[in-house]
Amino acid sequence: MKKISSILLLIIGVTALTSCQGYNNMVEKQEAVTAQWGNVQNAYQRRADLIPNLVNTVKGYATHEQETFTQVTEARAKATQTTISPENLTAESLQDYQQAQNQLSQALGRLLLIQENYPELKANQNFLALQDELAGTENRISVERNKFNQIAQDYNAYIRKFPQVIYAKWFKFEAKAYFEATPESQTAPEVVF
Repeated sequence: MKKISSILLLIIGVTALTSCQGYNNMVEKQEAVTAQWGNVQNAYQRRADLIPNLVNTVKGYATHEQETFTQVTEARAKATQTTISPENLTAESLQDYQQAQNQLSQALGRLLLIQENYPELKANQNFLALQDELAGTENRISVERNKFNQIAQDYNAYIRKFPQVIYAKWFKFEAKAYFEATPESQTAPEVVF
């Protein structure tokens, strides 16, 4: 009887230690997702901070393009108002966030097309510098989104594996959503000279 009790206590002890380690790993992975989400938001904020400078530079040359400036300003405002807390990284909330960012990207594209109508703008060093900064920022956003997806994938896979799947349900660790390409990105853009 003592031997059975000892074995039972040993099993309970090992299970308790395993669950503590599994819980701690889930917490670490969840925090990594949260931290990376902060990096994604930081990259988007960098873009939002650059936009007023770009708009003002272009505005100085293209005084007749008020509609485009208005669209960029409105899209920027909407993109900066649409936020997601790391605890609410659901597919729906991430899709709303991504949609607001995509609208801003489209508005920026229209703004950058203005340079075709204003040859002196093409040579303006401020415009060229801001355009380079914006391109670099878009690359940073892409890198941070990819890192986010990798970290979210690691977290999601971890909480779905046995025995963590049991502890994840007990402690309400839920899967995180991923960034996905928009349907429009499946079609290659047409370049016309």
